[in-house]
Parts: sequence; structure tokens; C-alpha cells
Amino acid sequence: MAFLAVLVLGVAAIVIALNLRDSSPAKPVRCAATLDGTDWYLSTEQADNAALISAVAMRRGLPARAATIAIATALQESKLSNVSYGDRDSLGLFQQRPSQGWGTRAQILDPEHSTNAFYDALTKINGYQSLQITEAAQRVQRSAFPQAYAGHETQSRSWASALTGYSTAAVTCTLRAAARSVTDAQLEAFRTRVQRDWGTLALNRETDGWSADLTHAAWAAVDPSRGAWAFAQWSVAVADGQGVTAVAVADRRWSRSSGAWSTVGAGASLPTGTVRVTLG
Repeated sequence: MAFLAVLVLGVAAIVIALNLRDSSPAKPVRCAATLDGTDWYLSTEQADNAALISAVAMRRGLPARAATIAIATALQESKLSNVSYGDRDSLGLFQQRPSQGWGTRAQILDPEHSTNAFYDALTKINGYQSLQITEAAQRVQRSAFPQAYAGHETQSRSWASALTGYSTAAVTCTLRAAARSVTDAQLEAFRTRVQRDWGTLALNRETDGWSADLTHAAWAAVDPSRGAWAFAQWSVAVADGQGVTAVAVADRRWSRSSGAWSTVGAGASLPTGTVRVTLG
């Protein structure tokens, strides 16, 4: 009887231990850009908007510094969210005002329009690349709190460096599971998003996703490897909204199931300038 009692208690202890393990808190849904060993986190919505801001900079042939300034500005102005409200008539990612000539309300609430409007103003500033973040942003925004932009500099630089391809395997996202199958509508939605952010790219449709050839993109022609990493990490940053489950570039692969980048075997490496994105 004593042995039986011990056995029952032992089984109960194992069951309790398993239940405790199963009830451990789930990993937070979020994205990170790693720079110099530090992870800089954004929500999936913020990462999605940072991806757009950086892609537009790349498409326009602007330096990573421009993307850093823009992301820092949007973090300060709207917390990197496309909000429909603000001080007086301020709206959108950069809190631009229709009354100040930034566009109509509908235009400013279009993230692509507002991002291009920001860059239009930024690139008119002589030597903006050598200015402090807070000074460059302030010359565009005319904020009542000009020093506030500086507080976002390191985080913005980490995201801009990764999303413009200078930092590799640096953007990761921890996400919920995606749908098990991909539809034609999802595939076309991804293609439409690519065209919005990047313009015309050489995309080849596959059964469950797309492969992109960056060697023919004007903005990636100088360095197709960097261009491929920019597009690959953009794909990770927009993965939550676009249903992306895996991204492959060079000899690395990010998967939604692990939330991390891994190295693939030599035979599975992709040619320079090629990115494969899997949905569903």
C-alpha cells in the first residue's frame, strides 16, 4: 500500500509539472531588429509601417540615414501608427496637417503618400544626411518638442539598417500560427503590397508564395545582395498582416514557427539577389 501511495503521488507530481509547463505564458507577438547585440522591439503594426518607410526610401534611392530619420520622426509623432487624429488637424504616421499643405485628409492617411511627402521635404534640406536626427526631423516637422526625436535614434537606426539590407538576419518576428493553406486572394494581396512599397519587381508566382529577383531592380542593381536582404527582412516585418510563414535568402531562412533565422544546407542556398517568400 505504501508503494502504491508513493506511485500515485509521483504520478500526480508529474501531471502537476506538465500542467505548469503547459500554462507557461505565451511568447509576446512582436518584432525585433537587432543591432550590436541589442534587440529593439516594435509591435507588428509598427514593424509593418517601418517596413513601408524603409522600402520607399530604397525605391527612391535614398540612403539608410533618410529611413532612420523618418522612422524616428514617426515614432515620436504617432508611435509609428497610422492614426486618424492628432493635435488640431494633424493626421497619420507623421502627423501632417492638411491646413499646412501636406495633402488632403485622405492622402495623409495613405501611408505611402505621407511617407513620400516626408521624404520630399527632407531631401530639400541641404546636407540632411550629416545633421543630427533631431535637427533634420525638426526642419521637416517644425515640432513644439524638437529634442524628442533624439530619443528614438538608436531604435530607428537598428530598424533602418536591417530594412535597407545593411544588417543581415536582424529582423525577426514572433507571431501566431498562420492559416494552413494559402488562397489566390492572399497571394495577390502580397503582390499588391510589394508593388505599393517597392514599385515594379520581378516576381515569380509559386504554389504557396513568390520568389523575387532583385538583380533587375534599379535600386538594388549596385548591390543585389543588400537589396535581397532588404526585401527579405521587409517580408518578415510585414509577415503578420500578409500571412507570410517563411522567408529564404542566400543561405538563411526565417520561419514563422521558430520566429528566428537559421542556416540552410549548401544545396538549399539561393542565388545572390533572389528571395523566396512562402505564405500560408
